Amino acid sequence: MSGGGYRPARADQGLLACRVLEPWLAHLERLHPRGEAGIELGLERVQRVGQELSQDRQCPLIIVGGTNGKGSTCAYLEAIYSLAGYRVGCYTSPHLLCYNERIRVDRRPAGDALICAAFARIEAARQAAGDVPLTYFEFGTLAAMEVFIAQQVEVLILEVGLGGRLDAVNAYMPDCAVVCSIALDHTDWLGSDREAIGFEKAGIFRPGRPAFCADPEPPQSLLAHAEAIAADLQVLGRDFGYFGDSLQWTFWGRDGLRRAGLAPPALRGAGQLRNAAVALAVVESLRPRLPVGMQAVRRGLVETELPGRFQVLPGRPTVVLDVAHNPQAVSGLAERLAELPFAAQTIAVVGMLADKDIAGSLAPLAGRVDHWLLADLDGARGASAKTLAAAVRQHGLGGEVDCLASVASAFQRSAELAGENDRILVFGSFYTVAAVMRNRRDGR
Repeated sequence: MSGGGYRPARADQGLLACRVLEPWLAHLERLHPRGEAGIELGLERVQRVGQELSQDRQCPLIIVGGTNGKGSTCAYLEAIYSLAGYRVGCYTSPHLLCYNERIRVDRRPAGDALICAAFARIEAARQAAGDVPLTYFEFGTLAAMEVFIAQQVEVLILEVGLGGRLDAVNAYMPDCAVVCSIALDHTDWLGSDREAIGFEKAGIFRPGRPAFCADPEPPQSLLAHAEAIAADLQVLGRDFGYFGDSLQWTFWGRDGLRRAGLAPPALRGAGQLRNAAVALAVVESLRPRLPVGMQAVRRGLVETELPGRFQVLPGRPTVVLDVAHNPQAVSGLAERLAELPFAAQTIAVVGMLADKDIAGSLAPLAGRVDHWLLADLDGARGASAKTLAAAVRQHGLGGEVDCLASVASAFQRSAELAGENDRILVFGSFYTVAAVMRNRRDGR
């Protein structure tokens, strides 16, 4: 079996699949008054349609939640189990270029025919259950499970969309659950502090089943909930962890377990060791059901790829793409930037959603950006460039500031401004990174 990590479809394949799926995706958006952006937490709708479908999975299920680190942890697990010879289904969101990216089988986006067939089954079940008004994410989550059951996957990895307790993914019973980190994000839905958010994240834990927390300082609410339901909780630094340097590291777990001489993970950043460590803790906990050799572990960690997560594009000037969109994630981004070779100037292309902590997210880059190219972000939730500019100026983040009408125009302007020894940083949202990816793909 060849290399690990997420392997995207070719651009032409992705475009074709998206065109085939477009009528269905438009239907999903019409089902909810706010389309893809519509958020309506709760499990009752998904459970009603799920009962109509009688979805019967036979393989172990891992649910991965948290504020940041979910995508990386899913990618490590996906690569390790694939390289161990298992047929792996992985569901993540949102996508960057094409919806098919959300539903992967054997590390490849599911084909449009598979997804359309699943959509048709969900629609029939939705109507049979009383015309249940599913959200875009709920419809997609049910469809992903239909694809995975049809493809007879042997390991199933589901990424939580928002929160945990009331997220559609939580309608399924996991064999183990992971909370990667807890930080302030989606506060309108999850609460205004880490204790409230921690309780929501901990909602994916189950009584008597393995649960993992990779946050080095977990909120008391998460610990208390795990204890109240008698989940078998393992916490980073207490029950598992890591030590080492930039050349190699060691994972340690319960009962004196050591996995030494591990190469640094392929994904960049200090936080990636936490994500890799919790992935290994999951692998160890499921080893009786899913045996995995160390060769698969070692290869999986170093061959994992995840587009848009501190992705450094080849060529000059250096272009860095990162979907970071909250203070914790941008702080990590700032740390990783400091590890890159010297750049004469840093030009930032930024677009963000209005419901994010804009000022808090931009603050970690104070004094690190020479020129801000701030873009209006399309859609009902998009923030205006003027809003971003106000945050940059009011908080004294430094650098020149320009406002542009779109991410594409901002990126085009960055290419005009940047010399070969400069750096272009694109961040703030999945939508921002996706717009630049499309721009480069289309040669604009």
